[in-house]
Amino acid sequence: MGLRGEEKDTMLRERARTAALKAGVKCPLLALLPDDRFENVELVTLLGALEALYVPLEVREICPDRSYKACQLGVWSPICSKKLQGIVKLASALESGRYVARDIGGADPERMAPPRVEEYLAELFCGSNVTMQVISDQDTLLQEYPLFACVNRAASVIPRHAGRIIFLTYEPACVLETIMLVGKGVTYDTGGTDIKCQGIMAGMSRDKCGAAACAGFMQVVNLLQPPTVKVVAALCVVRNSVGENSYVADEVITAKSGARVRVGNTDAEGRMAMADVLYHLKEMALCSVNPHLFTIATLTGHAMLTAGLGYSIAMDNAVARLTSNAEKLQASGETIGDPFEISRIRREDFLTHQGRAEGDDILQALNQPSSKTPRGHQGPAAFLIKASGLDKHGIESEKPLKYSHLDIAGSAGELPAQATGSPILALTKAFLFDKIKITDP
Repeated sequence: MGLRGEEKDTMLRERARTAALKAGVKCPLLALLPDDRFENVELVTLLGALEALYVPLEVREICPDRSYKACQLGVWSPICSKKLQGIVKLASALESGRYVARDIGGADPERMAPPRVEEYLAELFCGSNVTMQVISDQDTLLQEYPLFACVNRAASVIPRHAGRIIFLTYEPACVLETIMLVGKGVTYDTGGTDIKCQGIMAGMSRDKCGAAACAGFMQVVNLLQPPTVKVVAALCVVRNSVGENSYVADEVITAKSGARVRVGNTDAEGRMAMADVLYHLKEMALCSVNPHLFTIATLTGHAMLTAGLGYSIAMDNAVARLTSNAEKLQASGETIGDPFEISRIRREDFLTHQGRAEGDDILQALNQPSSKTPRGHQGPAAFLIKASGLDKHGIESEKPLKYSHLDIAGSAGELPAQATGSPILALTKAFLFDKIKITDP
């Protein structure tokens, strides 16, 4: 696949920055040169430099003397100083969000087990513009989030692995738009009783990058404080463990929406962890101002095979398609170096998840990996729509709701590379840039 001009330019600059750091440069000066061909060339260049300076959380904690790759980063540009200051301010906010996402998404399964994700976020947002609510009581999880509780069952008996649902909310005085995000935060995915074998379990600590991106986006929101956009993020933080208390295929669980869900594969845990949370945000959306619901997840290997490394995939329901949301995300990602591909949810995807046996409403998953299933990344979006009750809020319903599923399996970052923080940049560009004054010093 050939690189577009912006992507090739960014890649070459990143190589140059990395080479400078390896050469021992501690106080680099970055020249931000304008280029009429690229809309955000100064911002994207600066973001690339900041990405190269990131130090993983465990390294910062274990080796404090290695907490920084450079003492300071100088920035020079021939553009006007006010615009440059605005770009630096915006890049700092965006990188702060990506830092959070990389910390959570890239940390090992014990350092960012569910309770420690809660601790990290509690410290991060203490005294901020973002409020935090945590649900960890097992009885509450079982009653209100039965599909999540199912995935959490094996881990719940180990206190340091017990699951959390974490709600983060930013609400300005005047709300004209509401963004509602549900993030998959599987801190480690063994596959459950359908265990991942033949070495493919390695790297599954990155299965929490959807929730990590939601947390990072909330940090950007916290710093930029959009005056008219309310943002709610729900992080479904859980470990898909295997043991005597594991959930198994053939179980039939009644989702919070009332749908009867038959488990087909315990390795399809991400959609289970998010579905009931999506139901609750859907209920909240019914009385919200101009809501748009999202799920963000490293959900399928099929998405990685379809789009390739470095690309997220956006899928709109019919209501969101009327606003060209996926196209908006794609256009935003193109200009800021966080690219999206677009897929469509079709009727075949809903048929794939239709109940098979009498008494079933929904089949959770086929018993083959997504990478061996036709339309393997679109089907889970249809499942989420059905299991959450969003299928009752389509175009012809009394209360239509916009919903988009973002599969970031290809863009979140594969070990040994660091977590990327995608799709924070594209989301911010699409929904916040025109709401804030980015040129203020």
